[in-house]
Amino acid sequence: MKTRIKEFRAKLNLTQEELADKVGVRRETIVFLEKGKYNPSLKLAYDVAHALKTQIEELFII
Repeated sequence: MKTRIKEFRAKLNLTQEELADKVGVRRETIVFLEKGKYNPSLKLAYDVAHALKTQIEELFII
């Protein structure tokens, strides 16, 4: 699965660590999400989208 997390994170000037703290996961989880190597749960996808002020459909490309 492709994501646009890095793009949205950059727009908000957030580091991977800052996003991870907002969402309540480790930085490595954000790294794996950005690389498309981890499929998040619906709750995690929602939390990331909320932290990045967008919708799930904008972040994740199936």
